[in-house]
Amino acid sequence: MRPVVTPAEMGEADRETIARGTPEAELVERAGAAVAARALRMLGGVYGRRVAVVAGKGNNGADGVVAARRLRTRGIGVAEFALSDGIAVPKLERELARADLVIDAMFGTGFRGSLAGDAAAAARAIDASGVPVLAVDIPSGVDGTTGEAPGTAIRARQTVCFAALKPGLLFEPGRSNAGRVSVADIGIDATAAWHGAATLHVLEVADLHVPRRANVGHKWSAAALVVGGSAGMVGAPLMASHAAARCGAGMVVCGLPGAQSASRASDSELVVRAFPATPDGALADDAADAVLADIERFRALAIGPGLGRDARTQSAVRRIVAQCPIPLVVDADALYALASDPDPLHARRAAGFPPAVLTPHAAEYARLASKAVDADRVLAARDLASRLDAIVLLKGPGTVVADASGRAVVNRTDSPALATAGSGDVLTGIIAGIVASGAAPFDAAATGAYVHGRAATVAGTGDDLVATDLIGALHRTLEPLRSGDDPWEA
Repeated sequence: MRPVVTPAEMGEADRETIARGTPEAELVERAGAAVAARALRMLGGVYGRRVAVVAGKGNNGADGVVAARRLRTRGIGVAEFALSDGIAVPKLERELARADLVIDAMFGTGFRGSLAGDAAAAARAIDASGVPVLAVDIPSGVDGTTGEAPGTAIRARQTVCFAALKPGLLFEPGRSNAGRVSVADIGIDATAAWHGAATLHVLEVADLHVPRRANVGHKWSAAALVVGGSAGMVGAPLMASHAAARCGAGMVVCGLPGAQSASRASDSELVVRAFPATPDGALADDAADAVLADIERFRALAIGPGLGRDARTQSAVRRIVAQCPIPLVVDADALYALASDPDPLHARRAAGFPPAVLTPHAAEYARLASKAVDADRVLAARDLASRLDAIVLLKGPGTVVADASGRAVVNRTDSPALATAGSGDVLTGIIAGIVASGAAPFDAAATGAYVHGRAATVAGTGDDLVATDLIGALHRTLEPLRSGDDPWEA
């Protein structure tokens, strides 16, 4: 996994490196060299090329000054602008009119608040020029911890950061402002600042637990049970079930409320089971007994898609969560049941059962946490996971998976196309299938987020994506990932 460090952790790692004998000037020289090398690749040549460098007062600015010097030695025309001297915007605009590249070295990852004064004026002029921008460590105006950019901010074509990724490069709008991000090794061990603390990583293809059929086994060796549905909402659990079948589950039983719903859904390789239902087609309270009766035949249970919020259903959900001894994925209306009473999550852990995987989007998170998602999405996921003693997969731009210990990963394969009805049901099924195939719940949640996002790309439908497109794309997504290859990686 690729490490991600906060600006504070990076500052500590920087100080430790200097204390061990590497002069600060040497680190600045290495960083500037990395910026110059990336600029040369972006320019595609040196003859007749011109670069404008806008530098701030700190080490970020110093990196830009070194890059400017190195580019001049290659015969590139360089115009430097220093915030400490004041920015003459008309002069900057004249240089931008003939520049091939801008290097933004105004502010680094420790920046907070909004750009103001000359920095804001420079950012506006750069944006208006349309000249490609290379940002040093992070685009100026973007918060290095959260990715927030409350005012004017640089929008870069590429960003070169040092030693490790920073959270602000992974979450919107910082992620979009950063463009393509590369990490330069300048001799700092960024993870040394962790000192045994909870870690944060970006998920990469080598980290995935992609499901495979066991050489010895049978369909029940990797069985999954999906419980969901209510009157008019049978499609959600069916999509989750089909996704589970595509992602490692050898047998998928889709449990629905009532014989009528079950009979309408029984038309594929899925086994459909009717659970006790209320007169109006919701899961009845005593359905919990039926679900738990032979639950240990299964390797994973997914509960929630399409369940509805009938009080009797909610009561059944809470009993199932508390007493289910196998790995459990909780989504949609089952999360609603736990928002009003999270005790079942603590009860299952007290009984020694595996932690449940919760998959909230922003609104579901707000109900579970009694507050909106913080600007710091990693902190938000960690906090809820700790409070509920569960694994939390916080959906959204920059999906975060965290457990109660504080371990967390960020998934970068998500896309706006996933904001479509049923997409979350498919994710629930993907995770359940991966768990059923033998993966640990945390690993299954992280892998599921990666596969889910990548399937949206493989589907090839862009913003016209519907949830069933994801299911159809799963085989084409999983097959190359099994060999450790992600051909769609940027």
